[in-house]
Amino acid sequence: MDSTRRTEDEQAARWNGPAAHAWVEAEAVLDQMLRPFEDLLVEAVLAEPGRHVLDVGCGTGGTTLAVARRLGTESRCVGIDISEPMISAARARTQREGIQASFVRGDAQDHAFEPATFDTVMSRFGVMFFKDSVRAFTNLRRAARDDARLRFVTWRGPDENPFMTTAERAAAPLLPDLPARRPDEPGQFAFADPDRVHRILEESGWTGIDIRPVDVVCTLPEKELVGYFTRLGPVSQVLPATDEQTRARVVETVRAAFDTYVHATEVRFTAACWLVGARASTAS
Repeated sequence: MDSTRRTEDEQAARWNGPAAHAWVEAEAVLDQMLRPFEDLLVEAVLAEPGRHVLDVGCGTGGTTLAVARRLGTESRCVGIDISEPMISAARARTQREGIQASFVRGDAQDHAFEPATFDTVMSRFGVMFFKDSVRAFTNLRRAARDDARLRFVTWRGPDENPFMTTAERAAAPLLPDLPARRPDEPGQFAFADPDRVHRILEESGWTGIDIRPVDVVCTLPEKELVGYFTRLGPVSQVLPATDEQTRARVVETVRAAFDTYVHATEVRFTAACWLVGARASTAS
């Protein structure tokens, strides 16, 4: 099996296993924490004239539904994600909230979209997991109409986002099998280098590329903090296999490491990200 297929299979397994179910169960907490980025994307999409929107890596559908809610019944908003549990949650949410939107379980890297369909392609932290990013954004370009807009938010580097690595740094002495992050692999910080992002988009048929830094204060309730780091992220991948005593030490140690971010009943941190915009090149 070649490395590309292996990585794609690993991503599919990850986002259809315990990690996906944890995200579904934490849907309300994560939507609240990432709401500032949802607002950024919604405003960016509404500023454009198109009403056919594709949300890539849509997760449980929060951003898709936020755009659909604002665009109204004349719009066509579609979310795609590799995770069956998340897509099922998004569909249930659509029915529950009575909002017109649809969701597709698939890999946007090679999904057979109808060509030249969407006016806008957007994503909130959903485009960093492709093994072949050029292939993925080329496929998204095919799904977009000429002159369609691309808008997405992605993380800058780990050095600028210490909150996001606090748990693993604190737990590392107690968990020798903790998986290491690799900047050249798909993952949270895969798009930290703006030059790489620009190159990927340019090679994929996008033009007018604009990559600007945004720093946003995010919050979550303090009572959710332990559940956050024990169920999401690298620590959650190895914690279930440890003995009870080690688990207790890890939770105590990691929770203390977050003290600097805790303000009474609220956890507060600054998220350092890129807001990326581009336009689909016009076919010659």
